Amino acid sequence: MKYTTYLIIGVFFGIIMYKSEAASWFRIYEMFHFGSFHMYGLMGSAVVIGILGVQVIKRNNIKPIDGNKMKLKPKKKTVIRYILGGIIFGLGWGLAGVCPGPMYVLAGAGYYSIFIVIVGALLGTFIYGILKKKLPH
Repeated sequence: MKYTTYLIIGVFFGIIMYKSEAASWFRIYEMFHFGSFHMYGLMGSAVVIGILGVQVIKRNNIKPIDGNKMKLKPKKKTVIRYILGGIIFGLGWGLAGVCPGPMYVLAGAGYYSIFIVIVGALLGTFIYGILKKKLPH
């Protein structure tokens, strides 16, 4: 039952991302060239909804589906971590024309060439896991 709930939420989220054109290469290209407010509006509204959602979770002590206590740990705030991570993420986003969430949306929409990008992202994640202890955090 738990996995069915996740699947339904994921499909719903994917449909919203596809219909809002958040997975559109053209919209991403347009955003990087400051040609339209569309993607900034989408991301800004997602940030606001995320902030409100976390506050609701914290204030009402909402528990996840499995019934355990919700654990929201703050991350370490080091400048090099965000600069290096942002550069790597931005380069990948610029080269692929898509960030991690919409990759799966495009795969579900039938753009099978995106599997090359998904394999690259998974490979990069695997390599990071191997090198994590040697990287500055």
